[in-house]
Amino acid sequence: MQPDLLHRAQIAQILQQFRKHTPLVHCMTNDVVQTFTANVLLALGASPAMVIDRDEAQQFAAIADALLINVGTLTRERADAMQTAILSATAARKPWTLDPVAVGALTFRSDFCRELLALQPAAVRGNASEIMALAGMSAGGRGVDTTDTAIAALPAAQALARQTGAIVAVTGEVDYITDGLRTLRVTGGDLLMTRVVGTGCALSAVVAACCALPGDRLYNVAAACAFMAQAGSLAVATTRGPGSFIPAFLDALYALHGEVLA
Repeated sequence: MQPDLLHRAQIAQILQQFRKHTPLVHCMTNDVVQTFTANVLLALGASPAMVIDRDEAQQFAAIADALLINVGTLTRERADAMQTAILSATAARKPWTLDPVAVGALTFRSDFCRELLALQPAAVRGNASEIMALAGMSAGGRGVDTTDTAIAALPAAQALARQTGAIVAVTGEVDYITDGLRTLRVTGGDLLMTRVVGTGCALSAVVAACCALPGDRLYNVAAACAFMAQAGSLAVATTRGPGSFIPAFLDALYALHGEVLA
């Protein structure tokens, strides 16, 4: 059975909630994408903060509305800070999201992310190969690039969601978002989104922000995917390549509103 398609009216309603709540997102993300991630959150109406020192991260994770853990440029010192922030966020009942960048390809980050699953993330967002590897299934992948399709990874995503209690989003040409029992799909976007650095990582930050919203978390995470996909579709119509795509994409995120989405 084909997973349900998230309706645009639902997306518009969640966007309204997003801008009403302006979630403060603590991003412990990789060095390559920090600026782009911050700009994406700001364009949508959230407030980003990049706090990475262990002691400061412990304090700030309890203050922020949501925490993002992205292991793209993981070090042992950063891993310790991330674990500390997760424990602080959990104690303060703040949701945290895992982006398991290149899990399955490298041992240290793979072992670390599998350990983090026991700390009950609210959401996990990754490409097909990352989600399959995190679920313990055979996967392809070349570092951060997937060689598997999102639909092929859907059983792994559903199993991972049931195992952890997290909402799992496996993203690609079509995005699939599942809580293990229910599954939504989000279409849209453009191949050009894979030709610039950081769209996936920034999406994970938007997922983290949406986990802080009231309502059904499955639909909130799916809406995060839809915000990015819709903005990608709008931006590509006015660009000639990767260089002009990024400012057009940020402009499209900023200009998203209920009428466009519904």
